[in-house]
Order: sequence, then structure tokens, then C-alpha cells
Amino acid sequence: MSAVPIFKRILAYGGILAIAIAVVGSVIGLVVAGGVGLVSALIGTIMAVVFLGITAASIVVATKVAKGDLLSVAFFGIVMGAWLLKLVVFIVLIVLLKDQPWIQTQVLFLTVVIAVVGTLVVDVVVIARSRLPYVSDISLPSGAPVTPDRPD
Repeated sequence: MSAVPIFKRILAYGGILAIAIAVVGSVIGLVVAGGVGLVSALIGTIMAVVFLGITAASIVVATKVAKGDLLSVAFFGIVMGAWLLKLVVFIVLIVLLKDQPWIQTQVLFLTVVIAVVGTLVVDVVVIARSRLPYVSDISLPSGAPVTPDRPD
């Protein structure tokens, strides 16, 4: 058993969420700030999708590289490296986009915030509904009865 199917579901639901945010955000951005608002909403949505994808992909890759050992250095290195990459890319994008005449900063900001909160909700809902055992790949001694109230 692994968490890969869970993260694939998170990516699928995240994609649906991104489409909804892109459509609603673009319409609201167009009404509020014209074409600049529309572009800003789409850029905010793309940023959120890329960051969601980096997180899920890094955990899937790290799980495969670490061969399911979630306590390995390789797992933590890959996941933390991806988070640092996201932080650096986010800061660079904000610095590059903040003074552009074709960006409406409030629409961009609100789109990113709504997308981040939405992806957190997606993560919680998918993980809460998932069926992943706490313990996997165990074997009981042969002939030992499985009784939950047996003291060991």
C-alpha cells in the first residue's frame, strides 16, 4: 500500500478546483478590472496549480525513491527540496509581477489566496475520505490467533 493513489486523487480534484477558480476568477476579474483582471486571475490560478502539482509530485516521487520508507533521508530531502523550490519560485514570481502594468495585484492576490485555501480543503477532504491502513506489510507469527483484546 502507498499514498500514491491519494495524491493522484488530490491532483484530480485540484485540477477541477483550478478550472472552477479560473472561470469564476476570470469573470470577476474581467468585471472588476477588465482584461488586466482576467489575466491576473488566470496567472494566480496557474501559480496555485503549479504549486499544488509540485507538492503532490514531490511526495509521489519521494515515496518511490525511498521505496515507501517515509522516515528515510531521501524522502525528506525530496519533499523539503520541493517546498524550498516552491518558496523561491513564489518569491521570484511576486517580485517580477508586482509592478507589471498588465497585472491587477488585488485580483492576483485574492485568486492565489482562494486557490491555496481551496487546495487545503481538497487535501483535507481527500485524506479524510481515504482508506489507507496505518500499518502495512506486517505478518503475524503463524498459528497466532488475531484477537484485539489479547495482551502481549
